[in-house]
Amino acid sequence: MLTHDTFSYSVQARCTAADAVALLSDLTRQGELHPLIVRVRELPPRPGARASYAITDRLAVGPLHFPVTYQADVLVATEDEIVTVARQQPATTVRNHTRLRREADGVLRVDVEITLSAPAPLFAYAFRQARSAHLALASRLGEVLDRDAGPAPTGG
Repeated sequence: MLTHDTFSYSVQARCTAADAVALLSDLTRQGELHPLIVRVRELPPRPGARASYAITDRLAVGPLHFPVTYQADVLVATEDEIVTVARQQPATTVRNHTRLRREADGVLRVDVEITLSAPAPLFAYAFRQARSAHLALASRLGEVLDRDAGPAPTGG
């Protein structure tokens, strides 16, 4: 039986939507954000995907550390939305739905919703790991986007 749950976060940055899409839809760059990722390898895109990757995380259970490799696909990458899905055996899926919105003060708001599905015996561990890793990613995201930003958008 599969169990699923969702968590979300928001980040603000002074960058263009194109800067955010470039970072968040290129999973080879996620190592600078995601604390568990140790390797990302681009694969030929799966049917229906814009891009596909093999990603290796370094997980821990108590004092033991072990690598886990899974596949991730970028399904949507537009100026205001990014959707990725990661799949790992057995039957574990992480769906990331990111929406980008320019706020009145010129700041870009990045709203992320993560939904994890996993077999009931693995769910609690997988959800804790995913939530912890993605909230750590969120704490770095604004800074990286601000640092990598092109020229600031001009008002008019």
